[in-house]
Amino acid sequence: MTDMTEEIEQTTAHRPWPMPDGSWIMFQSWREQLFAHWRLPAAQIRPLVPTQLELDTFDGDAWVGITPFRITGLRMRGLPELPFGSEFPELNVRTYVTVNGQGGVYFFSLDAGSNLAVMAARVGYGLPYHAADMEITTDDEGWIHYRCSRDTGDADFEVRYRAQAGEPQAAEPGTLDHFLTERYAFFLVRGEKIVRGDIHHRPWLLQPAQAVFEENTMGVAAGLALPIEQPLLHYSAQQDALIWPPATVG
Repeated sequence: MTDMTEEIEQTTAHRPWPMPDGSWIMFQSWREQLFAHWRLPAAQIRPLVPTQLELDTFDGDAWVGITPFRITGLRMRGLPELPFGSEFPELNVRTYVTVNGQGGVYFFSLDAGSNLAVMAARVGYGLPYHAADMEITTDDEGWIHYRCSRDTGDADFEVRYRAQAGEPQAAEPGTLDHFLTERYAFFLVRGEKIVRGDIHHRPWLLQPAQAVFEENTMGVAAGLALPIEQPLLHYSAQQDALIWPPATVG
């Protein structure tokens, strides 16, 4: 694991800005991730994002992403994986913002199939995590069946997805694919202060994806009216990430 994290730390040419100060505190591996993105008018999303954060748009439009995946190998720096709580499903609803000219992610919600992870992220980062009943299975044709039902009963998600044929490729800078995936920080607002969480990983290796959405009320729960048309889809088999502690901006 040490060699892997050192390799990740040393792979930096793709980053849009220098590596964060200080040391990372957490390692996670993100597996079988689907990126499903819907284009929305910026005016629809603006009231749902704190005013301290500037919306990041592509060709004048905002984008909302729903990203189901599986976390494995979660551990704190210098420690082994826990026998429990190091692997669980997660589902994020997000859009894109900038702070001081640097682009990042703003999370409307994060659902996780681990109560421990939910409590730790809420306390440690102030992120809007929710406990959920979640299940992931894979069939003989390579379809990943992913189900999420939030414990509060106000959000449900069920999808079947798989990668399409073709070699995974890194997105070219300046493209929409790059805009939607190559993000190296997330932002939230606590009181009047902007909080930033830095992350680092190697470039995303993406494939086109297929997906059949059986149920999706995640957007409604966040106050979003997602378009009825099929979203833009990408798949990533694995991304290994380093995470820094939260820091106040400014």
